[in-house]
Amino acid sequence: MAERRPASYRVHREILDEGAVDELAEKSESKTSLCDKIKTSLRCSGPRFKSCLLGSVPVLSWLPRYSFRENALGDLISGISVGIMQLPQGMAYALLAAVPPVFGLYASFYPVLIYFIFGTSKHISIGSYAVMSVMVGGVTERLAPDSNFMIFDNVTNSSVVDVFTRDAERVRVAAAVTFLTGIFQILFGLVHFGFVVTYLSEPLVRGYTTGAAIHVIVSQLKYTFGISPLRYSGPLSLIYTVLEVCYLIPQTNVGTLVVSLVAIIGLILSKELNSYLSKKIPVPIPVELLAIVIATLVSWQVNLAGKYGVDVVGDIPSGLQPPVFPTTSLFVEVIGDAFALSVVGYGIAISLGRIFALKYGYKVDSNQELIALGLSNSVGGIFQCFAISCSMSRSMVQESTGGKTQVAGALSAVVILFITLWIGALFEELPKAVLAAIVYVNLHGMMKQFLDIPALWRTNKLDMVIWITTFILTVLLNPDLGLAAAIVFSMLTVIFRTQLPKYSALGQVPGTDIYRPLEDYNQVKEVPGILIFRSSATLYFANAEMYQDALGEKSGIDITKILSAKKKLLAKRKRYEKKQAKITAKNGNTDEAETKDVATIQIDAERDPSLPTAIILDLSPVNFLDTVGVKTLRGIIKDYGEIGIEVALASCQSAVVDNLHTGGFFNDKVTKSCVFSTIHDAVLHFQVDPTLQHNEEVTATYF
Repeated sequence: MAERRPASYRVHREILDEGAVDELAEKSESKTSLCDKIKTSLRCSGPRFKSCLLGSVPVLSWLPRYSFRENALGDLISGISVGIMQLPQGMAYALLAAVPPVFGLYASFYPVLIYFIFGTSKHISIGSYAVMSVMVGGVTERLAPDSNFMIFDNVTNSSVVDVFTRDAERVRVAAAVTFLTGIFQILFGLVHFGFVVTYLSEPLVRGYTTGAAIHVIVSQLKYTFGISPLRYSGPLSLIYTVLEVCYLIPQTNVGTLVVSLVAIIGLILSKELNSYLSKKIPVPIPVELLAIVIATLVSWQVNLAGKYGVDVVGDIPSGLQPPVFPTTSLFVEVIGDAFALSVVGYGIAISLGRIFALKYGYKVDSNQELIALGLSNSVGGIFQCFAISCSMSRSMVQESTGGKTQVAGALSAVVILFITLWIGALFEELPKAVLAAIVYVNLHGMMKQFLDIPALWRTNKLDMVIWITTFILTVLLNPDLGLAAAIVFSMLTVIFRTQLPKYSALGQVPGTDIYRPLEDYNQVKEVPGILIFRSSATLYFANAEMYQDALGEKSGIDITKILSAKKKLLAKRKRYEKKQAKITAKNGNTDEAETKDVATIQIDAERDPSLPTAIILDLSPVNFLDTVGVKTLRGIIKDYGEIGIEVALASCQSAVVDNLHTGGFFNDKVTKSCVFSTIHDAVLHFQVDPTLQHNEEVTATYF
């Protein structure tokens, strides 16, 4: 490609300050009042009602225009493939949520249909998700622990767990926290709180999901070894659980361990085979479905539960559960967990949704996604589901097998409905160890996220610190508290960056109106007599004092010391004049005053040529000013003005100028003439200002 010849331009205009720019551009002073904004938002018309309806129920917008020729076959294959995946994953993740496996099938049916109607992403697969499930499991096991359901068994003369009653209570707890999660998400969507995901940076999300994956793995160890460890809650519960598992390892059920190892090895080999054949076959081999079918047949034929004590799924009722409104008395106890679930579920779904939207060129409405997920969870809670989000593995399968719309999701729900109504009971002999193996193998993608650490070390070390800190907090404090602590830490890093910005003195690129930091460029030249000062962060209460200190350092002027010396000089002068007045009054003749002990000294305060005669504050990085920031700028202009140095502001955004107005910055002495639209305007203003070329003379007289 031929090198493009640089274009040149020449502009001839007057030097413009902010007042001149406002006059030239005819700045509008009219602002819409809050009352008018409310009236406008409540005004209804036919087109607006239609737009609102189609935005709130997106299926009405895209389904009538659905192209059967282009999309039907791909959506059909994709829907069946994802539905087959939903079966083993739903049952496995139900164990994470500490509820019977059949409720994982319910969570793969009702929410998917709701999202089909209200969702805006075409490719994500809604349903059970490991991180959400383990968070729900933490709540259910905390509020319905085994110890609350112990009964005496007359046959064994020992206490045993009333599994039926315990599971029923855990389902009620899971339904309550899921319903409340949906309510939070709906409320966030209605108040347009979709921007909350911006506080979940990618390093934070990936560190959090990796930490949550560790919780998932530890929670499944009891099914792998066939042991019954005590349930711990609160901070460090993961550590206590691992220690408890290590203590119980001698009690491992050998049959369960063998089933686990065979299932894990078989699934890993099958997944690798799938990857190898991915380009040769249009649809991936349903290895998880094959695993549970084979495991169920072997368990049934060999009688693993009876002969070897292998724990199996047990009773799976056919049909769907009737709707039951969640127990409201539980809401107070699960409100914090529901809030955490609502944020995590939305953050994962919108992150993945935006990736597919960017790839295929459509838009995902963040606020509508909140409402869609909220309705999916709240309706799911009424039908005794546990909290859902989107699964990356299923979403990738949905996309790779040709899915182009949410019709694929609806078809996967039909597959789950068929399984639930007619063939779900066939899996009653399925070993829980196989479901745990499915969970382990599906977490391999999250485990690969540890590779983020060396990558972030090379690119952004602070992001690496956020990743590691989030991971550690999640592991030690559990997923709910860990998320809150990680968000707080992430926000503190933002404050840290604004409190320690880079302060620079700018110089001019020769022959241009471009100004760059002197320390970063060899050919940039300092403007004689003028300091151009810039901070890389906005100016507000947290860094205002450091801003003033950095300005003094770059200018070489200790303004506090100079003003203090000047005040002392003025005080001495006043004392001398007062004493001189007394002597004059006493003698009645100033010419005859005793002056032999008086020395009058003329001090020519010639300016140090290395110090500036003017200062320009480049405010281009500043996007807002609080009252402390406005007060700081006002103080800088006043203090430096007292020692004969004029200060100007340059490159202010409109919002900053408005902040200056409302903060009382401008007055009779400080006008918009000290605010310039560009740095170059300010430089030219000082270079042609004759008042900056004088030397100040100070006379001091001492006794």
